[in-house]
Amino acid sequence: MNRNDMDNYIEEGLEARRNLDLDLIYRIGSNIGSAFNSGSKIILFGNGGSAADAQHIAAEFVGHFEKERRAVPAMALTVNTSSLTAISNDYSYDQVFSRQVEAFANHGDIIIGISTSGNSKNVIEGLKAAKNIGCNTVGLTGSSGGKMAEFSDYLIRVKSNRTSIIQECHITVGHLWSKIAEDMLSENNVK
Repeated sequence: MNRNDMDNYIEEGLEARRNLDLDLIYRIGSNIGSAFNSGSKIILFGNGGSAADAQHIAAEFVGHFEKERRAVPAMALTVNTSSLTAISNDYSYDQVFSRQVEAFANHGDIIIGISTSGNSKNVIEGLKAAKNIGCNTVGLTGSSGGKMAEFSDYLIRVKSNRTSIIQECHITVGHLWSKIAEDMLSENNVK
């Protein structure tokens, strides 16, 4: 990669961020804040880099983003290796998130599936399970939306086909949600 390629990469990432649907991001962030204020939780999942993004976003809520406040319930379904391997072995890898959603999700929780292609079968199955429970489903994906669009109440599409740019934008979205929800928690004196 030369200097010109690096400039182009940075510009592509900036353009993808400029094209994010800020109104939709704000609406979802407000829903997350309201869910926390009503005692609900968020559950996130994805594969590979998207698994890391799920963990990162969950940590922003359980810890804190920019303000001191009480911890709020957010979990990534990729952190329990015993569950991941047992479900994969006893059922299939396609069920690795849906089984955990069945175990941990309650009506009114917000379930966030992350897939840069929008076609990860296990993410789709997790979103399907969440809808059956009565959860609010959110998808984070790339420009096509893929098959997970059908199972997402809200879908954030990053207008890029480059996985790394999509993942960088997903973290941007997660940080925006964290800020929106944290401001709502602070306004409601949730400490």
